[in-house]
Amino acid sequence: MCVPEKYNRVTSVRCAFTLAEVLITLGIIGIVAAMTLPALIQSNANRVVETRLAKFYSSINQAVMMAEVTYGDKKEWYQDKQKIVYDEEGNLVKGASEVEIWWNRYIAPNMRTVQVKYDKDGKPIFFFADGSGLMALQTDYMRDWIFFTGDPDRCVKKYGSLSNAYGKCAFVFLYYPLSTTNTDFIYHKGRGFEPYKFAWDGKSESLYSGVDKYSYTGCNIKASYYCAALIQSNGWKIPKDYPFRVSY
Repeated sequence: MCVPEKYNRVTSVRCAFTLAEVLITLGIIGIVAAMTLPALIQSNANRVVETRLAKFYSSINQAVMMAEVTYGDKKEWYQDKQKIVYDEEGNLVKGASEVEIWWNRYIAPNMRTVQVKYDKDGKPIFFFADGSGLMALQTDYMRDWIFFTGDPDRCVKKYGSLSNAYGKCAFVFLYYPLSTTNTDFIYHKGRGFEPYKFAWDGKSESLYSGVDKYSYTGCNIKASYYCAALIQSNGWKIPKDYPFRVSY
């Protein structure tokens, strides 16, 4: 709104917004922000998850190669057991589980671990400087691993359970470097830590649908073991048709 006013015999025009115009403008800004902010937040989450997945994959496999310099071929010092130790009163003995001893000897010297916590079953979770963490999935063997892109407790609570968090803030990896005639391990034998590809038939569409032999494998709303492999196959970038919204 513009109002004429006189000053030293000169008439000028003073313009100002009315309250209604200000409110309308603020409303428009709010609508635009409401429409764009979620997309910006998700885009940032995607970048963080992509970066942390790629960094973890590179760092842990470099650590494995460095351990081979000291201890020889990884097949010689690989182990597939995960005994958790409790004292006579049933309390967890921290630092005594086989996986933690193995980690501290072979991996930790070449991959900085900033903290170790324990889940409800006593399994150690190894934390890294960027806030991500790693945990052996099972309590009786340690070939399957879960990489958390952020705090594991927050990740699990957000989705209600660990299995529901797969493909979102928890990603399945497999470490099985042994030589084997079992073709289900073809993408893992002789290698380091790899995104879970157990029984994968090598077809890109199977990363989404899974394989008939194991229904839990594909990256979809019913299964999510192959999600890290799907992201890896796309150059560590989340595909546009990725079935989940990731977080960290």
